[in-house]
Amino acid sequence: MLDPISVRAWRRSPALSVRVRILAAILLVTAAGLAIAGTTAYVVQRERTLSEINAVLTDTVDDVRIVAADSSAVDLRGALRAVIAGVRPATNESTLAVIDGAAALEPRSVDFRLADDELVARSVTETASGEVVLGTVTASGRLLRYVFVPVSVDGDPATGTFIAAFDLNAELQPVSDASRTYLLVGLATLMVVGLVGWVVAGRLLRPIRGLREAAARITASDVSERIPVVGHDDVSALTATVNEMLDRLQGALTGQRQLLDDVGHELKTPITIVRGHLELMNPDSAADVEATRDLTIDELDRMGGLVRDISALAQVERSVLANRRPTDIAALIERVRQKAAALSEHSWVTTATADVVVPVDADKLTQALLQLAANAVTHGPPTGVIELGSAVTADAAGRPRLQLWVRDHGPGISDELLPRIFDRFQRGTRGRGPAGSGLGLAIVAAIAQAHGGTARVAATPGGGATFTIDLPADQELDPKEIRS
Repeated sequence: MLDPISVRAWRRSPALSVRVRILAAILLVTAAGLAIAGTTAYVVQRERTLSEINAVLTDTVDDVRIVAADSSAVDLRGALRAVIAGVRPATNESTLAVIDGAAALEPRSVDFRLADDELVARSVTETASGEVVLGTVTASGRLLRYVFVPVSVDGDPATGTFIAAFDLNAELQPVSDASRTYLLVGLATLMVVGLVGWVVAGRLLRPIRGLREAAARITASDVSERIPVVGHDDVSALTATVNEMLDRLQGALTGQRQLLDDVGHELKTPITIVRGHLELMNPDSAADVEATRDLTIDELDRMGGLVRDISALAQVERSVLANRRPTDIAALIERVRQKAAALSEHSWVTTATADVVVPVDADKLTQALLQLAANAVTHGPPTGVIELGSAVTADAAGRPRLQLWVRDHGPGISDELLPRIFDRFQRGTRGRGPAGSGLGLAIVAAIAQAHGGTARVAATPGGGATFTIDLPADQELDPKEIRS
């Protein structure tokens, strides 16, 4: 099992950085490509040179026979003299005439001499059958590609051989020089590629290094660190995405801390009440015990409702994202109206209907609208009309928006409470019903946000309040698609 200290040290000092790995991969691929290209070019050029030498030597055989046949020599020496004079050696080539196993004739001006005892002896041995021989040998310190051509003259019992040979090292020297030049150029190319790759990889990976350093500085108490976005490439897009993730993380942590603070504040009061009454209760008084018990149960019920609402608030976003379905908005509003009618004796009416189908979580929207309906019953007049409705409008960019509303004609909302009406644990100061947990409108706002929308409130003309859930309707569908 690894020691935690050694694991942390390994994380702080990796063996090879990503920059080094990228550069090593680039150099390895580049070097392999250059090596394959250079080796292929060398082999092709070498084989082409050798083929050309073989072609010249093969042509030399025909030239020797033609010159020997056309000469008017009556003996072998005269015929070979004519061949030596008529078949001139090329660059890096030399010729030699052998008579009866000894070097006899050779040109005056050649790049090198062939009068080598080993080569002469080889020519006698290999041409004993009278066949032309093509081969390679090292003689006098040179690598030679040779051809042995037997020559004879009728009436002359002497045996002769014409030798033509190329110095292969000299012939292949241009190919070797080109290969050495290619090697130098390849090394220089690798150096340039390495330098450019190091700089470019460093620039591209700079945001990632910044991300690593920022991640190391981020703690649960401080997630304000952000990475500067430079450029417009994929890595820059990654940096922007990470910054957006940090924004969401910061918002979630801030909301979590706020929720814990709010929950602690809300639970402190009932706990204090229960503890105080228990401490002051007279156990000998049945009436005092019964009253304390009723008060304690009432406070515990209120805390239980608070816990349920907190759990519901925490589950809203996850369930909405998982349960969106194409929903007939007109049918949804009608179902909400029918359910809301059981809440009170008010007159529940639908003032407008959006006859569209939009992908939403119908259950959560029903929950939100019924919460707004219950809020209207609690804080509105005891009788009268409560309106529900829906409509499709367009925002400033021309994109469709779905609006769902609940409108009452009660006393309305005070100006000081209006900006924070959807905050957690905010309770209205006007109303007839019992005080709730203060989380109902916060749940409505969370359901709207989980749909990518907002919840807002405005004063109703003539008195009262209008609560509106505003959602995007970009994926609006034809109602016939669901009704068919």
